[in-house]
Amino acid sequence: MSIQRRRERERAERERLIVTAARELAEAEGWDAVTTRRLAAEIEYSQPVLYSHFKGKGAIMAAVAIEGCAELAAELRVARTSARGTREALAAVGEAYTVFARRRPALYDAVFTHPVDLPFATPEAPAPLREAFGELFQAVEPIAAEDDDPGLLTETYWAGLHGLVTLLRSGRLPEHAHETRLALLIDHFTADTT
Repeated sequence: MSIQRRRERERAERERLIVTAARELAEAEGWDAVTTRRLAAEIEYSQPVLYSHFKGKGAIMAAVAIEGCAELAAELRVARTSARGTREALAAVGEAYTVFARRRPALYDAVFTHPVDLPFATPEAPAPLREAFGELFQAVEPIAAEDDDPGLLTETYWAGLHGLVTLLRSGRLPEHAHETRLALLIDHFTADTT
């Protein structure tokens, strides 16, 4: 192995270590606890080494968000492709989305709540962001009416899911009715489908 390849591999391993440490710290203590000083101590490298990989906390959160979108896309794909029928696929994707948000709150926040320097909803968006939206789109498109814009309909479904998750997590909606609310959302989105 050449010295250059070894250095590239070591650099990639350090980046992976930084992102993993940020995720673990955020899940344990929240994103406010994730600072470059704290991460440097966690990974046992100096802050300048950390800055040689990422410009700061925002760049680290963006890397976490990209990773999170890849994981979300995979979970949504499994849910969608395991379902039988249009309504079932939409319901499975909705359930997978809400489970993902509840199981990984800090990761969900990095992707959908905190500002990150990533181009969303553009052709320049990183592939994992496009793939996660694409899984939602593939579940929603079959229910689109002839005069519907499937992309806008998907955004509306996504907004409904995000709203349910956000209001539930903040305690503004009671836990006991979550499944009923999710079923209502699915039922109204699929009301005109056969």
